[in-house]
Amino acid sequence: MLAIQIKQPGSADELILAPFPTPKPEADEIRVRVHATALNRADIMQREGKYPPPEGASLIMGLEIAGEVESVGDNVTRWEIGDKVFGLLPGGGYAEFAVMHQDMAMPVPNEWEFTDAAAVPEVFLTAFQAMHWVGQLKAGETVLLHAGASGVGTAAIQLAQLMGAEVIVTASSGKHELCLELGAKHAIDYRKGPFLEELKELTHGKGVNLIVDPIGGDYFDQNIQALQRDGRLVMLAVMAGGKTSANIGPIVFKRLQILGTTLRSRSREYQIELTRGFMDFAYEALVNKTIRPIVDEVFSWHDVAKAHRYMEANLSAGKVVLQIKE
Repeated sequence: MLAIQIKQPGSADELILAPFPTPKPEADEIRVRVHATALNRADIMQREGKYPPPEGASLIMGLEIAGEVESVGDNVTRWEIGDKVFGLLPGGGYAEFAVMHQDMAMPVPNEWEFTDAAAVPEVFLTAFQAMHWVGQLKAGETVLLHAGASGVGTAAIQLAQLMGAEVIVTASSGKHELCLELGAKHAIDYRKGPFLEELKELTHGKGVNLIVDPIGGDYFDQNIQALQRDGRLVMLAVMAGGKTSANIGPIVFKRLQILGTTLRSRSREYQIELTRGFMDFAYEALVNKTIRPIVDEVFSWHDVAKAHRYMEANLSAGKVVLQIKE
């Protein structure tokens, strides 16, 4: 098969399309003819040599796919050849074929394009995990979502609505309209400076119950100040850096919880249970279009370097998708 590979760690210019061994499904796995995959920040970091795949994962980038079942392992009972599926991977999505456990796959809703389905797994499961499993978001609470127009952000806005929560986001002003359309009550332009003062005004000084933050850096101190008593801060990444100076006293006095989480490094068993939980909670909402993936751009996989540069320039609102089968 053909797959997008990294010649050596570095820029997007190091990406090449070249032959790679076709993966064989284990007894509980299916092999999928990949029609589309989607970009994630982890792909950029892996390309740069900063985020090696977990032990046992494919060396090929790509954490999510949509396509058709091409073959099945001996113990597979849920799927048949030709079924249309999408789901999460530990790696291997930037290729003509990928293997996944049968319980990690979800059925592509009728009338959906593969490019839409490929935009769902990583961001929706990450957002569901961060808010529902880790952050314990409850109906009537208020959640602050940093990078609200990102793939995870646009998914989280919609899932928070399903959970009955009020949503505030930070995003550049040009992306506010999308966030508000998806259900955010307020949008703060982070480019104007620290977000804390405006957040306090919007919440009448109360702050929020939960913050989901992929930014880190100097946001940490503001996050602590922005949380109500018994508030939770869920850290997904540290795109602005992992070092900062902060007054940690409020963590004790306000009984705050600081929680870090990732998805790719979780065990297969964890990811299967997360997939099941997401299916139970949100799949029908996807089918009836109450919630939807936000696809910003679709690139041919022959233009993968261009797609990576587009994501690195922070030009996207929602997901950047690679079309594999054209």
